[in-house]
Amino acid sequence: MDISPPRLLRVFDAALEVQAIAGPATRPTLVFLHEGLGSVALWRDWPAQLCQRLGLPGLVYSRQGYGQSDPRPDVRGAPRTVDSGDVVDGRGGPRQGRLQPDYMHHEARVVLPELLRQCGIHRPVLLGHSDGGTIALLHASQHPVAGCIVMAPHVVVEDISVQAITAAREAFEHGPLRQRLAPFHADVDCAFWQWNDVWLSPAFRNYDIRPELPGISAPLLAIQGEDDPYGTMAQIDEIAARVPHTRLVKLADCGHSPHRDQPNAVASAIDQFTQTL
Repeated sequence: MDISPPRLLRVFDAALEVQAIAGPATRPTLVFLHEGLGSVALWRDWPAQLCQRLGLPGLVYSRQGYGQSDPRPDVRGAPRTVDSGDVVDGRGGPRQGRLQPDYMHHEARVVLPELLRQCGIHRPVLLGHSDGGTIALLHASQHPVAGCIVMAPHVVVEDISVQAITAAREAFEHGPLRQRLAPFHADVDCAFWQWNDVWLSPAFRNYDIRPELPGISAPLLAIQGEDDPYGTMAQIDEIAARVPHTRLVKLADCGHSPHRDQPNAVASAIDQFTQTL
């Protein structure tokens, strides 16, 4: 498996860390969308292993403020949109300060389409974890994709999610979490606070993408662990209620990271799913 070293690719006003995994040009590219505290490095070698098993090319990238991508300016300042002349959709151009409640919409419908365009990727298979799963769903609801795979996605904000994210803040400020994350991010404080602040903001409690889910026509696989501290089975059940062709996989003895907690079951489910694309 030929894996290119990570490189920086400028998308609008930010340089994003991107890594390509070689595969057959005739097959759709598997695009990995990381969790709220993830990065290219935090996926470890799982993307390469999965692409090799599936016989698919892959693309892994770190969103702005994560991994080796550019940090977000003034990450705990007032949220604001900057006029830089970039052509984007109605959700606004480049942003500074705290993330806004629509940050996953912005990633799915402004940043990701431009990244895919620059990489020459058409009709990808999106594979998103947690926040990345939400981004995958939002992108697939408006853009053509060959397939969509989501692990522990968020379609609404549950009390259990807020409780777990509050506990993460405590662990970052007073426990070992900051030290554990630091090797995976150029600016670990930016990575943590841009995620934690928006999730714990009052405006985010009403976040709900369920009305947008019926726009997904591509094949869809949703995976959830029964012991996920960040969300219940309601998350993927709500997806299936609005996208009837969704394939659900519910895993026992599995927390918020199915690909780490149940790697064989997840790889097998994804393998079966992609064989039909």
